[in-house]
Amino acid sequence: MPISFMLNKGKVPVKIFTADVDSASLTQLGNLSQLPFIHSHIAAMPDVHAGIGATVGSVIPTRGAIIPAAVGVDIGCGMNAVRLSLKASDLPDNLYSIRSAIEQRVPTGFDQHDKPSTQGATLKNMEKHLDAITDKHPALIKMVKNFHRTWGKQLGTLGSGNHFIELCIDESDDVWVMLHSGSRGIGNAIGRYFIEKAKKDVGRELGQLPDKDLAYFTEGTQHFDDYVQAVGWAQDYAMTNRREMMRLVLDALQTCQHLPTFTTTREAINCHHNYVQQETHFGAEVYVTRKGAISAQQGQLGIIPGSMGAKSYIVRGLGNEQSFCSCSHGAGRRMSRTEAKRRFNTRDLEAQTAGIECRKDKGVVDEIPGAYKDIDVVMQNQADLVEVVHTLKQVVCVKG
Repeated sequence: MPISFMLNKGKVPVKIFTADVDSASLTQLGNLSQLPFIHSHIAAMPDVHAGIGATVGSVIPTRGAIIPAAVGVDIGCGMNAVRLSLKASDLPDNLYSIRSAIEQRVPTGFDQHDKPSTQGATLKNMEKHLDAITDKHPALIKMVKNFHRTWGKQLGTLGSGNHFIELCIDESDDVWVMLHSGSRGIGNAIGRYFIEKAKKDVGRELGQLPDKDLAYFTEGTQHFDDYVQAVGWAQDYAMTNRREMMRLVLDALQTCQHLPTFTTTREAINCHHNYVQQETHFGAEVYVTRKGAISAQQGQLGIIPGSMGAKSYIVRGLGNEQSFCSCSHGAGRRMSRTEAKRRFNTRDLEAQTAGIECRKDKGVVDEIPGAYKDIDVVMQNQADLVEVVHTLKQVVCVKG
C-alpha cells in the first residue's frame, strides 16, 4: 500500500503509511514537522504509535542537528534471527525443557551474568572506547550501579518489557531462533544523560519548542560530537549484546537432550530499530533517526516481529525513498501497558497464547497480543516498502 495520507501542518510534510494512527501520534508527528532542521519530510510507518516526544514508528531525517529523545533510551534496540538445520518434526512435543534451558543460560529481567560472558579483545576494545566517553562525562558513571562491572555483565542478557527470545517455525517447517533486545542499562543511562544535556543546551529556546522532549544538539558543538560518539558506542554494544545472546541460546539448545545435533544456516540478520546514522536521501547527507523502524534498503534483509502469539516476518527491503528506505519494526502497540493490564487478565493471556510455550502470569499481561496492532494489517500497509521472504510462527517465547 502506498502512502495513506499526508499531514501538512508544519515546515515539512509527514507521509504516513497507514490510516490507523491515533490523535496523540498525529500531534507528535505535527510537532516534529515544525522543527527547522528536518530534511524533505517525515515518514511514519504502519506500526506508528505515541512515544516520548517523538512518535514510535517514525523516520526523522535531520540536517545539522540530532534529537536524543527521538533515538530514545533503549539505544540500538533491535532484532537478531538465524535459521537452523532443524525441522519442526525434530522438536519434542513438550517444549518446556527448551524454554527452561534458554532461561538458565540467558539472564532475563534485572538479572545479569556473574562475570562477563564476552572476554578478550572485544571487551577490552569496548572498555577503551567507553572510557573515552566517561572521561569527558564522568557523571554517567553515577547513573549505573557498579558501572564498570555492570555493563560487561549485562552483555548477553535479555532485559524485560517487550524484549524476548523465541523459537519459531517458518512456512517450510524450518526452525529459527529470533530475539529482541538492546543496549541494556548502559544504553539507558547514556540516553537519559544526553536527553537532559540537550534540554540544557537549548536553554531559553526549550520553552519555544512544541515539546520539551524535542530538545536537540546542533552540529559543531561539543555535546553534539560527544553524543554521536556515545550513541555509536551504545549501538555497537546492543549489536554485540544480541550476538552474544544468540551464541548463548544456541549453546543452550545444543545441550537439550531432546534435540538432534544441528547447525546454523548462512541466513542470519542482526538489525537495529532505535538508532541514528548518516545516510544520503533526496540529494543531501542527513542524520536519519529511526525510532521504532528498521532500514529497508533495496535487497536488505530485516525482521518484523509480531506480538506473543502472532506471526513474525523475515523481509527484504524494496528501497522506497518515500520512507527513507525504512519499514516498521513490529506490530506496534495499540494501547499502553497500563491500559493492557486494566483490560486483560491471565485467562486472556492463556487464550491468546494457546499452543505457545511461554510465561502466562500477570507479570507479562501487558505484552498480551491484544495490546498490539494486527501484524497482518501492518504488513499489508507496507507492501511498497518490503517483500516477505519468510513467515514465522513462534512455538517458544522467553520474556524477562
